Amino acid sequence: MNDSILTEGAAEPLPVVLAGARGHGRWHLRNIARLADRGVVRLAGICELAPLEPAEFAASGLDPRGVEQSPDLAELLAATGARIAVVCTPIHTHEQLGLLAAGHGVHLLLEKPPTPSMAAFEQLAAGVAAAGTACQIGFQSLGSHAVDAIRRLVADGVVGAVRGIGAAGAWVRDEAYWRRAPWGGHRVLDGREVVDGVLTNPLAHATATALRIEGSDRVEDVAGVDLELYRINDIAADDTSCARIRTASGGRIVTAVTLCAERPGEPYVVVHGEHGRITFWYKADEVLLERDGHEPVTSRHGRTDLLENLVAHLRDGEPLLVPLERTGAFTRLVEAVRTAPEPAELPADAWRVEPGEGGPRRVIPGVDELTARGAAELAGYAELGAPWAGKGWGSGA
Repeated sequence: MNDSILTEGAAEPLPVVLAGARGHGRWHLRNIARLADRGVVRLAGICELAPLEPAEFAASGLDPRGVEQSPDLAELLAATGARIAVVCTPIHTHEQLGLLAAGHGVHLLLEKPPTPSMAAFEQLAAGVAAAGTACQIGFQSLGSHAVDAIRRLVADGVVGAVRGIGAAGAWVRDEAYWRRAPWGGHRVLDGREVVDGVLTNPLAHATATALRIEGSDRVEDVAGVDLELYRINDIAADDTSCARIRTASGGRIVTAVTLCAERPGEPYVVVHGEHGRITFWYKADEVLLERDGHEPVTSRHGRTDLLENLVAHLRDGEPLLVPLERTGAFTRLVEAVRTAPEPAELPADAWRVEPGEGGPRRVIPGVDELTARGAAELAGYAELGAPWAGKGWGSGA
């Protein structure tokens, strides 16, 4: 690590530029406002194609005075003297903007997924290393204190030898979701890799969290990836998928996810041991420990904000919770999805249309149970007997 990372002044709030302040960027805007109130950071600039209106600042609790706005990130970084760039822009811009920030000596909080390909990941990693800047990836679930608590339980043999880790996510998204942005639901857009599918973007935390719990989150920790990719929406990417990751240590992680659920559910990761299991609802920071011969125990845990952790890293040398290199295994999954054949389009009799809050939505009957069974049985949709599934791993991809 470059020692200059640890010499940032501790007295003054660190100036931050936010690239992408609408959509999910509004969450970052509110978070920056929260940390600004505590004197941790100062919003110095916003990079958006169209400047934010006063009402948009007000909705986030921020004063627009003194905040530079520009559609040109390089110009903005130079003008503001920003020390941190929070990049919440389309997936296919992450490498370019991340390298740009690093080239200006600016530290990064980069939204997940870090990049849409392994080649881009390697380029970004090389650029960040050459610049000596810090790069934190926005897998917020990895800031949960529950992750280390679960790893301690596993290390202590509380549930016995681990047989595998499952992850499940059944979310509801209407058809308009895929039109939220020009790149929504694309695998490639104007010749640029996007890979905006259910596994790699909206429910990406499921696999990333499982990989961290398993201790297999770096590039070299993945031995292989098998996929079943399906879609029922009018998109190019997958909206209902399974992934099986074989780790270099001999572990097995199976993720079953969908955006076509009958009812919205909380995503989770479950560690299967010989004598029990540990279930982690990562959005709620809640853990359920079930062991043979014992009463179930539920615990709730705190969470460290990733931007706050980045500031602590720069000021005090605190380790980054989600450094770029520890998202390499997840990027191996992204690469597998990117290079797989197009998702199999399910026949019309496999799904139905229902009204949703934002308009019509497409639903796969029974998929909620299938995702839960996938995580419980460490099996893909075909193995579970889904009538619309292919012949097995790889058949839906």
